[in-house]
Amino acid sequence: MEVYARLVGFFAVCVPVGPKRAWVPRTHGCMANRVPNKLWPILVWSLTALAQTPSISSGPGTVVKWTIEGATRCGMRSRAWKPLKGVCYYPIDLETPVGTRIPISVTAPAKAHYGGIVVEALDYGSEDVPLPDIPQANPSAADLARDARDRAKLAKIFTRPDGPAEFALPLGPPAHPLPPGKAFGAKRSFNGRPAPQPHMGIDYPTPVGSPIMAVARGTVMMAEEMFFEGNAVFVDHGDGLVSMYFHLADIKVDAGQTVAKGVVLGHVGSTGRATGPHLFFGVRWHDARIDPKFLLEQPAKIPEMKQ
Repeated sequence: MEVYARLVGFFAVCVPVGPKRAWVPRTHGCMANRVPNKLWPILVWSLTALAQTPSISSGPGTVVKWTIEGATRCGMRSRAWKPLKGVCYYPIDLETPVGTRIPISVTAPAKAHYGGIVVEALDYGSEDVPLPDIPQANPSAADLARDARDRAKLAKIFTRPDGPAEFALPLGPPAHPLPPGKAFGAKRSFNGRPAPQPHMGIDYPTPVGSPIMAVARGTVMMAEEMFFEGNAVFVDHGDGLVSMYFHLADIKVDAGQTVAKGVVLGHVGSTGRATGPHLFFGVRWHDARIDPKFLLEQPAKIPEMKQ
């Protein structure tokens, strides 16, 4: 894809004078060149392949799928993983700039297939959250140092090697009951002060004390009280998928513990930076922060690349 991009950039600023002859610049940014005859078949083939490469548009924080018969490997930028039941899924991080073209691929026995995802704008809205007089509303230097230590622990979780998938789609519900959630991707401010990043999960107004459950089998990577997240549990489900549960009233599991789908991790509370009882549920898949709804709903709803 990088070769294609350079070719497109070259042709965008140069124009030919006569067939297979010298190229002169449209702007001062291109030096005149004479293209050797032996390179023309390569240039034509490359541009033709670029024009025929399938693509799909989708927003930040979403997921795209690509189904190729016999798929054995999925590629996205420099990462690669195995398909889930023959389907390749490509998560797009919430903070991916609009206009980015992400190269993707599917390896199958007959041939390798290449495509691209064009990231389009998606408005998640904004909201101001009024916080009561709690430490998270006006953190001290010691509080921020503690949060920095929390981030360092999480970095180790999110960068660890991927194990085999221990889940299938859709995931199970993270709580019971599970009323409609809100606020994924919203640009938030707290008491009028903008947050450093959008809201990375869904807030569910589940009643206090309701059970919070593992959405799939996995290993508990972290289960402790954090400064902003409150009582929090992080579960690694393999294949680069980590689920996150914040603001729990209590924690019923330990780090290193293997949990089955539906096991109670804790109960709904309002610890950490919270205005009242609710569950924050988030997922990070192949290091992309995405809207959990794509994994909680039927896979048929996920946008699909067409050949």
